[in-house]
Amino acid sequence: MKIAVVTGASSGIGREFVRQIEHFYKDLDEIWVIARRKDRLEKLDQETMLSLRIFSGDLLKKQIYRDYDDALKKFSPDVRMLVNAAGFGKSGTFLDIAASGKRIQTDMADLNCRSLTRMLQLTIPYMSRGGRILNIASAAAFCPQPFFAVYAATKAYVLSLSRSLRAELKPLGIIVTAVCPGPVDTEFFEISGSLRGPLKKLTLAKPSRVVKRALTDSRRRRGLSVYGAAMKTAYLGTKLLPHRLIIRVEELFKG
Repeated sequence: MKIAVVTGASSGIGREFVRQIEHFYKDLDEIWVIARRKDRLEKLDQETMLSLRIFSGDLLKKQIYRDYDDALKKFSPDVRMLVNAAGFGKSGTFLDIAASGKRIQTDMADLNCRSLTRMLQLTIPYMSRGGRILNIASAAAFCPQPFFAVYAATKAYVLSLSRSLRAELKPLGIIVTAVCPGPVDTEFFEISGSLRGPLKKLTLAKPSRVVKRALTDSRRRRGLSVYGAAMKTAYLGTKLLPHRLIIRVEELFKG
């Protein structure tokens, strides 16, 4: 049985991946979807041609990994694609966020980093040559970001891990792509806080376009997927300019 696996599949970028993957892979038997909101996953199942196997649960809890691991052992599928799209962010100063909720920042680190790592550990043994991994990072991974400190740091972890895995898995023929979009028009900002700054609003991208770019870059075996001229320019800027200067500008504009 050939499958794709998508975390964070109930909304945003994850949901869009589910919608587009069936056009990327023509011979898949199922897409396994993981998210907390079962009703949304069931609705998504009605919208797709491929059958979805639903794993409803919180990636911050152990049970979802037990259920997923049991299914892998039972069906021993050939995982053709793994998309790690689950994650969230919260903007504000480190101290303000800490004061608003004791576990917000540690949950952010756990979901964005630990859960992604756990999914990789469980899934990679079921992948074969030609399989693909897409880890959703962010343009925030390119440089430290005051007022978005923990989120940017978690995405830097995702980017670094993806680059290392890409080298390690190359002999096995498994392709790893880090997806690093700028602001995307999803529910993300309902949790992170409203989008601030005219530049960020101007670069707000549609999830369908970000996902199409990511799948195209994965097909082309690229290690990094960055959607849009503005974000590509920003990426080059973080390579050329000292980070202390970029941080100073971020402090002046405060996002």
